[in-house]
Amino acid sequence: MIELMASDDPTLGSPGRSRAAVVDDFARSELFDRTFSEGMELVEETAAYLDGDGRRESKLLSRAVALAYAGESMKLTTRLMQVASWLLIQRAVREGDMAPQAACEPRYRLSERKPEAELTHAELPIALVEYLVRAEKLYDRVLYLDRRMYLDGPEEEAENPVLSQMGKLEAAFRL
Repeated sequence: MIELMASDDPTLGSPGRSRAAVVDDFARSELFDRTFSEGMELVEETAAYLDGDGRRESKLLSRAVALAYAGESMKLTTRLMQVASWLLIQRAVREGDMAPQAACEPRYRLSERKPEAELTHAELPIALVEYLVRAEKLYDRVLYLDRRMYLDGPEEEAENPVLSQMGKLEAAFRL
């Protein structure tokens, strides 16, 4: 599992840099290489499980648990495809197939993950549960990177309402 360190994050400590430069730097970073490798490996592992052992395990489950298994496996594959898509966009930037500015478009952003309730059934196979946990952790790390790269930059800084009001009060009392 990849641990995200501040020194690895090209988006930290980079005030005044354009968002496109941050995106381009990330796409060429070792952090991207590691995240991409981990993400694609998890996609492949999960697909192999769901097509092999997972399929066999699901046939042994009761009707209610099999239904829960189907729902959880759909969530799992959806989450992994979102991560894979995001990673492939970053790779397209790295390879020059997409301009960093184009990668900044909102349609390429990850959506916030809704907090998951408990698993829908306690009798789900442990392997499926482990893949669910791994996918959620990876999604959260990629979401963190997405937010740091695309939303926390100087181009998106919202005006601080408190400082704005303080500025207006100062200006009013200086008259």
